[in-house]
Amino acid sequence: MKEKPDDEGGTLWIVATPIGNLGDQSLRMQELLQQVPVIAAEDTRVSRRLLSGRASEPRWFSLNEHTESRSLPLLIEVLESGQDVALLSDAGTPLVSDPGYRLVDAAHAAGIRVSPLPGPCAAIAALSAAGLASNRFWFEGFLPARRAARRARLRELKSLAATLIVYVPARDLVDVLEDALAVLGPERPAALARELTKLHETVCRKPVGELLEFCRSRPEQAKGEAVLLLGGSETSAVAIDAEALADELAAALPPSRAAGILSRLSGLSRKQAWAAIEQRRGGRSDRETLTNEP
Repeated sequence: MKEKPDDEGGTLWIVATPIGNLGDQSLRMQELLQQVPVIAAEDTRVSRRLLSGRASEPRWFSLNEHTESRSLPLLIEVLESGQDVALLSDAGTPLVSDPGYRLVDAAHAAGIRVSPLPGPCAAIAALSAAGLASNRFWFEGFLPARRAARRARLRELKSLAATLIVYVPARDLVDVLEDALAVLGPERPAALARELTKLHETVCRKPVGELLEFCRSRPEQAKGEAVLLLGGSETSAVAIDAEALADELAAALPPSRAAGILSRLSGLSRKQAWAAIEQRRGGRSDRETLTNEP
C-alpha cells in the first residue's frame, strides 16, 4: 500500500480471494492482507485463513446481510479518517452474488477512492472452461428458490441470445436441471462446473437432458457449490413493436414489473422503459421515449 498524506481519505480495496484452492492467491492480495489495517469480511472466520503469518491482527468488521446496516457507517468513518479497508467475500470476487454493494455505493457517494484487486471469480472461471459461447453472456446469479418462480424466470430468459450463467447449490442441481429441461428442452447446450479448483472438481458439458441424467446418476454431484451454464437461444429474435408492448404492459402490470419486461424485450434502457410505462399510466404517450438512443 502507498503512503498517503494525513488529510487524505483511505482506499476501499475490493479483494478477490480464492474460490477453493488457496494456491490461487495473488502476490498483491497477500501483500495487501498482510498490511491493511481494517478488513470487512462476509464471514471473518473464513477470511482469517488468508492472513497466516501476519505480525499484527487487523481490525475486523463483519459485512453480510445481517450486519451490513450496522457496519456500513462505521466503515465509512474509518475510510474518511484515512485508513484503508479491504472488502472480502467468503470466496471469489466481492459483490458477484455476494455482499458489498451498499458499502461500495456509500464509498463513492462519500468521495472515497475505490480500487479493485482482481482475481478469482467462479462465474468467469466456469465460463472459460465450459466450451459454450463466451463472446456474449448473461450472469443471472441465483435463480428463485421456488419451482414455479424459477420456471417463470427461465421462460423470461429463454430467448436470450447469450450464454446464461447461474449459481446453484449443488444439492439443488437436479431440481434446477429439471426446470431447465421443461422450459428450454433436452437439446439446449449446457455445462456444469462444480467445486471449481477443489479436489473433487467437475467440469462437464452435455445437452440439458443428458446433463440431468449425469447428475441423477452420480450422487456426489449433489455436494458443494456449482455453476450451471446454459447455451443461448439460436432462434432469431422477432421484431417487437415497442409502442404496442408498452401499452399492453402498462395496462396489465405494476409499473416496475412492466418497465423491466419492456426493457428486456425491446432493448430500451431501464430509464427509457420506466418513462414509457409512466406516460401510459398517466394517459399520455410520447413516441420519442421508445427509441434506443440515449
